[in-house]
Amino acid sequence: MLTWRTIRVLLLVMSAALCALAQTPRPAVNTETSDSPAVGAITGKVLNENGQPLPGALVQVRAVSGTGPGQITSTNREGEFRADGLDRGSYVVTPSMPAYVLQPRDPSSTQSLTYHIGDSVTFTLIKGGVVTGTVTNANGEPVVAVAVRVQMSRDANGRRTANGFRRELPTDDRGIYRAYGLLPGTYVVSAGGPAWYGPSEQNGFETDVPTYAPSSTRDTATEISVRGGEETAGIDIRYRGEQGRTISGVVNASSSTGFNVVLSASGEGSVPWTTTYYQGASVEGFVFKGIADGEYQLVAMAYGRSGSRDVAAAVKRIVVRGADVSGIELNTAPLATISGRVLLEETKVPECADKQRPQFSEIIVSAWHDDNEAAKETPLALWSIGAPAAADADGNFILRNLAAGEYYFVTRFTAKYWYLQSIAFPAPPVTAASGAAKVASKPIDATVAWTKVKAGDRVSGLTVTLAQGAATLRGQLVSERQQVPEKLFVYLVPSEREKTEAVLRYYAAPVSPDGKIALHNIAPGRYWVVAQTFSDDAPTPLTKLRLPHETATRARLRRDAEAAKNEIELKPCQNVSDFQLAFKPQ
Repeated sequence: MLTWRTIRVLLLVMSAALCALAQTPRPAVNTETSDSPAVGAITGKVLNENGQPLPGALVQVRAVSGTGPGQITSTNREGEFRADGLDRGSYVVTPSMPAYVLQPRDPSSTQSLTYHIGDSVTFTLIKGGVVTGTVTNANGEPVVAVAVRVQMSRDANGRRTANGFRRELPTDDRGIYRAYGLLPGTYVVSAGGPAWYGPSEQNGFETDVPTYAPSSTRDTATEISVRGGEETAGIDIRYRGEQGRTISGVVNASSSTGFNVVLSASGEGSVPWTTTYYQGASVEGFVFKGIADGEYQLVAMAYGRSGSRDVAAAVKRIVVRGADVSGIELNTAPLATISGRVLLEETKVPECADKQRPQFSEIIVSAWHDDNEAAKETPLALWSIGAPAAADADGNFILRNLAAGEYYFVTRFTAKYWYLQSIAFPAPPVTAASGAAKVASKPIDATVAWTKVKAGDRVSGLTVTLAQGAATLRGQLVSERQQVPEKLFVYLVPSEREKTEAVLRYYAAPVSPDGKIALHNIAPGRYWVVAQTFSDDAPTPLTKLRLPHETATRARLRRDAEAAKNEIELKPCQNVSDFQLAFKPQ
């Protein structure tokens, strides 16, 4: 049976996997020959913001599709780590150290966030920010052992985040709190109310409505800017001690080892606030105390019997206005799954002989939802559990726990001389036109249209085909200015007319500060090459290029690339290392 602590760990692991893979990174390139080892190590360093080693940092190395904690090691005096005995596959590597946080990721970065045996990676941890202050009552006396929550409301780029970084800690005997190791961003600070992880025997303030600094409700909370390595002091709270409302009900779930219910504040632009109630299979009820008036969203997630990885869910919106809300029923229904397999298509071209063949366990398939208005109605808690899947030894994979919505598919792999050829569903059943012979339909190209699923759907037959013969393009940007503009990317656009609508023939990669260009896993063919800057208010360049509905973006880029007249033809398994691309700043 899963305990609530186990469930909490699983939720955090799945959420971390999603966050780590939410971009479409450039595939890593390791070896080129067919005799790659089956077992190996991932090594690296952990440094601080000044480039100095951080000894004693913990490093977790976990398989992308793994359910356990993986392997945990630590850095030596030189900041070096080594995780041995790893099977071939894709891994998430996460360093941590008290008071430090990972350097915020550039939102337009395409750097890979999964690693493989033989990789050596360097991580930079920066000193986290600090927020400190005092909680006192109406008489100015310290409030002792009240839980203080420091919750991110906007990330380092100023974007509103519904489920951002947070810290919870109690005040000391002087009513003082000090939250350290905070990611850069904007925060709100509150005291009292239910804890992030639900009821606690040591929380004597859980029935109170949270009081926000300086002495406010959630709607009027003061936002505080936090920078890495800096302390923000004097964030004091005059505790209001107002009695909150209660929300209660039952979760109806069959064959469940337990459930959790997430209660989140809703409403456009609302300050983020969430609490979670965990329960085992023996009890169906849930209760939240200390709830302020407002609009909320309840999400129930029930977990299958031992060994099952499937989740059933229910969502309900409620309004609290001057009274408790009770008698709520959350009737869970299974989430959707999409299953399929990976196929490998080899070539007989002599230049591709004896090249590394992809290992199925190193091929990761992900389903990412269309971030449209309809998707915003779905709680983040549901999107976060639809984790990527690694193919098994036969190339089969299952994308589990997908919330109802529209999806496109992303595939990551490491073999240098292979490229992503197609992602498709089987052709519809053969039909007979009136008075005409039956004709076979073509497979459904999953790259040009969104795949829609409903709760409980069991979609099968998704085929991801990798083909041998990929080329590599490296070179140098030649610019009229010596300095390379920030967020400059190089794009490949198919110049062959018949490939204009081939979504997977569009490529993008960042230009390094010294003007270096590197694109990998390119399908053989003719391309226009162009460099352009990229804005922050959009998905990463490759992600945006390959979204099914971005036909106008691809058409515009094609016109720009054709006008630039930089054309190249790439042969199967060709390595171009001396390409020069002229760039004229606008």
